[in-house]
Amino acid sequence: MTEIEERIREREKKNGFMRHNFIEMESVERDRAVFRLTIRPESKNPYGMVHGGAIYTLADNATGTAAHTDGRYYVTQTSALHFLRNQSEGTVQATATVRHRGRSTVLTAVDITGDDGRLIATGEFTFFCVDKDIIDAKVEKK
Repeated sequence: MTEIEERIREREKKNGFMRHNFIEMESVERDRAVFRLTIRPESKNPYGMVHGGAIYTLADNATGTAAHTDGRYYVTQTSALHFLRNQSEGTVQATATVRHRGRSTVLTAVDITGDDGRLIATGEFTFFCVDKDIIDAKVEKK
């Protein structure tokens, strides 16, 4: 396991929302992350399709992880996710890549694909770099 994988896996242990939504990391490397969601009854909307919020959560976790591969701390600043189609069972996968890394922001791109490899959603997320000590102090207060 690489140093990036070890650091990211340790970070993921603290991500209860990701685990609650049954999202799993498949792979991570510098400026790239791949996540998957196996569709379960809890992942579906009232129409029996994977919920848009589950797809968004998958995208946010994949893009956030790609941003974090440089070892700094980030929070989501803006996002745009375009829903193109849906599926009711199987697995959906998010592939996220860093498109631009600046001093205080990171722009990422994400594609969500279904079992058949067809595009379900695509988008961009911008992350803002935050001070690690400030975030750690906020977490410690809880």
